[in-house]
Amino acid sequence: MSKTRAQIAKKHGPAAAGIPDAVPTAGPPRSNGNMILIAAAATAVLLFGYYHLLALGQMGQLADGLTMPDMMFGGYGPAHVADLQAAMDDDALGQLSYLHKTAGTLFPLIFGIAWLLLIQLNVDRRWLRWVLWAPPLLFAVVDLWENVAIDSMLAATAPDDGQVALASALTIARWVLLGLSAIAGLLAVLLPGSVRGKRSALPAEPNGTPPESR
Repeated sequence: MSKTRAQIAKKHGPAAAGIPDAVPTAGPPRSNGNMILIAAAATAVLLFGYYHLLALGQMGQLADGLTMPDMMFGGYGPAHVADLQAAMDDDALGQLSYLHKTAGTLFPLIFGIAWLLLIQLNVDRRWLRWVLWAPPLLFAVVDLWENVAIDSMLAATAPDDGQVALASALTIARWVLLGLSAIAGLLAVLLPGSVRGKRSALPAEPNGTPPESR
């Protein structure tokens, strides 16, 4: 009695029975990850626009047109802080503190999550992934720290030079890290050999397994 294909495949492997090996395809988890990434990235962009362009801009109207410390890319000194304290009453300072605790907290957290997921989905090499993760992780930490530092500085009756220098340094670092995070996201997508999708598109070896990444 002749052997069936199933028996031959069980004894000698699928190739001997003429059964082609399964070709690996992208499964639902990656699609779900892409959907979450799109939602998180869109939310981060909207929060960036609301927080920086709208809310902090309107806060200037409560400070005689002075720029909020968060928006001063090159930092600030004691003179600018003194002018802000003279121009802003307790209600205005309370509104700025509330803004830091709401949109100012949500933006770095959601931005960090979106960028970590972007790098996770695209970069396969562990060491490169951690290198690209560093800027968004540090940005989230520094941004949250900066919010607390600015609120404490403006709430003090006479902030010392150390308080002002710390808040100013955190503001500068925050913007630098935000720029580095944007670059890290671009590199995660554009670097050859680091994108998981590019590797899965390579032809399979004769035994049906994809070639190892170099």
